[in-house]
Amino acid sequence: MADENTTQENGAGATQEAPRGLQIKRIYLKDLSFETPMGVESFNRAWKPKIDQELNVQVNNLDENHYEVVLLMTITATMDDKVVFLVEVKQAGLFAIQGLEKAQLSQVINTTCPQILFPYTREVIDSTLSRGGFPPLMLPPINFDAVFAQAVQQVRKQGESSQPADA
Repeated sequence: MADENTTQENGAGATQEAPRGLQIKRIYLKDLSFETPMGVESFNRAWKPKIDQELNVQVNNLDENHYEVVLLMTITATMDDKVVFLVEVKQAGLFAIQGLEKAQLSQVINTTCPQILFPYTREVIDSTLSRGGFPPLMLPPINFDAVFAQAVQQVRKQGESSQPADA
């Protein structure tokens, strides 16, 4: 079984393989929000917060080969059911992606791109917390491949449960 190659003709009539792969065009901070609802009261307590982390990926298709991928992270610290701090970060990247099949493209956009953005997000969170007077928060690495596989599995299960049962 032969592999299919996408080819293009150049001006001389010869064919060449279309470029394939991922190129980072730009990485930037799209949005940042930091709140300390407890104010100075949060510094007068023993520091043992409960940390909650929310993660999401948003994709904007700009044209045939360019995608804006936004990694959204929300970190909430609570003590005694009161919010100590809340950090919301939207770290974005502009990526050129060419020559991939639909399944490969989805995989790259939802795993590789967020994986590239995550260290920037983690640094923004640590820096913001330090500037807010809090100790740094070293977020553990995230396995975006596992997160994506779980999301795909969940979508499949929802699709199966919405199918009418045969009578």
